[in-house]
Amino acid sequence: MKYKNIFLVVHDIDISKNFYKKILGLHVVLDLKSHIVLKGGICLQSYETWKDMIHKDDQDIVFPSHNQELYFEEDDIDFFIKKLNEYNVTLIHPLKECRWGQRVVRFYDPDGHIIEVGESLRKVAKRFLSQGLSREEIAKRMDMPLDCIKEMIK
Repeated sequence: MKYKNIFLVVHDIDISKNFYKKILGLHVVLDLKSHIVLKGGICLQSYETWKDMIHKDDQDIVFPSHNQELYFEEDDIDFFIKKLNEYNVTLIHPLKECRWGQRVVRFYDPDGHIIEVGESLRKVAKRFLSQGLSREEIAKRMDMPLDCIKEMIK
């Protein structure tokens, strides 16, 4: 068996396609009008087609579900935050720092699917190194094996 894709059910496939392209830089690999495959294995499925495929009624399909998220990493998280603000994206929370030092933001796509964009862990390790932390201190701060930290900051 081979994992292929995740489907996100969307009300307006063109709005969602533009959102994922403009905000996350995901380009269309295949466009079948009611089903779009984006780079990275994310598929957008039209609401009506999905409803017919699984034989459900409107009340059976819930938006937003708040039980999953798409996760991305970005080297320049500050620039990305500016982009979110420029496009007036609805944030779940502003940029915040996790206990392991990674800065993250969560927001909604046009249909209420949760997206998290975090500063790349490599960037976090290099930031800590530039602040004068030793490799051992970084490993402890990030709760990661020393070998992983050494690999990240090569």
